[in-house]
Amino acid sequence: MLSRQKVFTLGFQHVLAMYAGAVVVPLIVGGALKLTGEQMAYLIAADLFTCGLATILQVMGTQWFGSRLPVILGCTFTAVGPIIAIASTSNLATAYGAIILSGLFVVLAAPLYGKLLKFFPTVVTGSVVTIIGLSLIPVAMNNAAGGQGAPDFGAPRNLLLAFGTLVVILLVNRFATGFLRSISVLVGLAAGTAAGYTMGIVNFASVGQASWVSIAQPFYFGVPQISITAVITMILVNIVSMVESTGVYFAVGKATDQKVEKGQIVNGLRSEGVAIMLGGIFNAFPYTAFSQNVGLISLTRVKSRDVIFAAGGIMVVLGLLPKLAALTTVIPSAVLGGAMIVMFGSVAASGISILSAVDLRKDSNLLIAACSIAVGLGSATLPQMFDQLPGFAKMLLQSGIVSGSLTAIVLNLFLSGTGEAPAAESQAEAGSTAQHA
Repeated sequence: MLSRQKVFTLGFQHVLAMYAGAVVVPLIVGGALKLTGEQMAYLIAADLFTCGLATILQVMGTQWFGSRLPVILGCTFTAVGPIIAIASTSNLATAYGAIILSGLFVVLAAPLYGKLLKFFPTVVTGSVVTIIGLSLIPVAMNNAAGGQGAPDFGAPRNLLLAFGTLVVILLVNRFATGFLRSISVLVGLAAGTAAGYTMGIVNFASVGQASWVSIAQPFYFGVPQISITAVITMILVNIVSMVESTGVYFAVGKATDQKVEKGQIVNGLRSEGVAIMLGGIFNAFPYTAFSQNVGLISLTRVKSRDVIFAAGGIMVVLGLLPKLAALTTVIPSAVLGGAMIVMFGSVAASGISILSAVDLRKDSNLLIAACSIAVGLGSATLPQMFDQLPGFAKMLLQSGIVSGSLTAIVLNLFLSGTGEAPAAESQAEAGSTAQHA
């Protein structure tokens, strides 16, 4: 049984692991829409507050809502372009009206989506989880170099910081035991940030400028307005997110050595729908299961839902106290990149572990895994290849997770002729799960 102090520390480690992904979306949207400094501060605070509420609902679970899996919810990158487009052509109130209604769609469509899970046999889920990990690795490497678009991108000091952070995490995992080992990523982030401070690249200006208290206000940017086109656009965005979240749920199941049931996924998606509606009400963003934290679970082997519950509580507090939230932004991108390398690599390794229960000597399984992973990784690393396609197709295919998942599902139907996992594979998977339990 973990003490409260340990639960809090492990929860804080999860917050730091996903913080960059959570904050970058409001920064991109706010910058593109030329929001004022005050509006940007509100956007970030509301985002963190809603992230926390959504995560708590997901972890607690009720009869109809919450997967009861250690899953953290964060704003989806898929929604960035559509939100900017809708707000630019009309206004933010129209974008938030669309987000609220699209969240309602997810709540209502979750049971129907659950009926499609038979098209996710072991070879498909293993391929999808592998794609999730591999498609995130370029994000890690970009951060390790200093962050995409940074003036010092690729500077030796950035590479040194990233490498040093990675080495610290590996050393703690190799030589430490117990609780210290489980917070290896937090130790690496702290050591990397301290090293960055001695190099003069840690800036505390944002902490001084941040306000002490910020209360999330419903409809901060005005009463929601309805546009059918905008609503349809956001529904499509959330369908993409539902596919991505399914892969994350399976990845978490593998990381925690448990079989993810259909009911858990349906309830988890219903929770995401509620979270999306909350995002619209508090003028934040649509939310989805964050894959960043799956690798952390695999690495630390701490599977307690209490830790994720604590992470949700910490995010709520950070959303209410922007000055504390600003403290977490001083971590250099290169340091985050060094930590991401091992976390995202762990997700890919989990996918490979799932695929190890599949008979890849069988041509159909080999082709399903090979083609879906290649398509998913290709889409993630070269999304601009789809720039000439219509808007919906472009949005769908530029997500490596979605394009890879669809490839795996279609090939499984075409080559295997069934939506059910072959009996031999199911037995192999059960044996693998028992072995890891």
